[in-house]
Amino acid sequence: MRTETHTTGRPRAFDEETVLDRAAEVFWRHGYEGASLSALTSAMGINRPSLYATFGSKELLFRRAFTRYHETKVANARAALEQPTAYAAIEAFLRSSADALTTGDHPPGCLSIQGGLACSPENAHISETLAAGRAATETALEERLSRAAKEGDLPDGMDARALARFVMTLSEGHAVHAAAGASREDLQASVDIALRAVTVPH
Repeated sequence: MRTETHTTGRPRAFDEETVLDRAAEVFWRHGYEGASLSALTSAMGINRPSLYATFGSKELLFRRAFTRYHETKVANARAALEQPTAYAAIEAFLRSSADALTTGDHPPGCLSIQGGLACSPENAHISETLAAGRAATETALEERLSRAAKEGDLPDGMDARALARFVMTLSEGHAVHAAAGASREDLQASVDIALRAVTVPH
C-alpha cells in the first residue's frame, strides 16, 4: 500500500508497510524509549513532518508498527497450531519460534519482549500493549489445547491453560536469551528438553 502525504506543498510518497517494518526494527533494537525520532526517520527514509503527518506521533507509529509485526507473528503461530495433534502443535510452535528468534534479517529476540522491557511510568501503556499482544498468542495456544482436550488428545486432568502458559513462558524466555546471543542450536536444545516434559500423545 502506498501512502502520500503533503509537506510544504510537495507530495511525499512511500510504501507504508516498508516504513513500518523499518520502524519496528528500530524499536526492536532500542526499545520504545531508546528509539529516537532521528533514528526512526533515518531508518524509515522519511522526514519528521512526514512521520507526524502520516502516523501522528511516535507512540502511534509504535502501535502501528507493533500491530503489523504482531499480525505477522500471530499468523505464523496460528499456522503452527494447525498441526493435527497437540504435541505436534506445541513442537511446531516452539521450533518455529526458536528459528524466528535467531534467524532472519532482523535483530535477535522478539519485539514484543524487547520493545518495552524497561519503560518509565508515563510510558507504562507501551508495556501493556506489548503484554496484550503476548496474551493474544497465549490465548490462541490455550484455545488449541482446549480443543485437543475435548478431542481426547490430552491426558485426563491436563490443564490446557497451564500448558499454554508453560509453552509461552519457554518461548518468551527464549526471546530474552536470543537477544543476549543464544544460538538457534541453544534454543532448539531447550525445546528438546521441554518436549520430553510435555506428556501428551504423539
